[in-house]
Amino acid sequence: MSAPRLRATPLPGIGVQYDLETREHRHLSVVAHRDGTRTVNVYRSDDPDSCAQSLKLTSSEAGSLIDALKPSHHSPSLLYTTDLGLVAERIEVSATSRWNGRVLGDMRMRTETGASVVAVLRRAEAIPSPAPDFRLSGGDTLIVVGTREGVDAAATILGRE
Repeated sequence: MSAPRLRATPLPGIGVQYDLETREHRHLSVVAHRDGTRTVNVYRSDDPDSCAQSLKLTSSEAGSLIDALKPSHHSPSLLYTTDLGLVAERIEVSATSRWNGRVLGDMRMRTETGASVVAVLRRAEAIPSPAPDFRLSGGDTLIVVGTREGVDAAATILGRE
């Protein structure tokens, strides 16, 4: 069986559309928007040019879908797992989070969960080893390291389900 062909089409001002035809001759596309969101489209089997279903995903939802589709892949959410049972995961601070504008130390994350924030990604910048007085901002992505349970508890503190 030949490898599936993924065709990329630039969409000026929007992003890039990726089209795939499955071995069952189904047409799928993903529009990667410039703001990080994704739109997944499934086309009708009797008319491959007619969209049957369209689903818009946030960047976090798209990352979770990647994890589900290919869990052994180095995903955008799960960064590293060792035999010691430690994981490093990206957890986003939403603009509506109660932590938006507050300092990292107020969270008491290490004390409450045993997990540590080892870096913060803000726009195109990485802030390694943020101090307790580091002020969080909506859209920040925290790199959290700990046990699976600790990282899940940290995500709960940050308000992610």
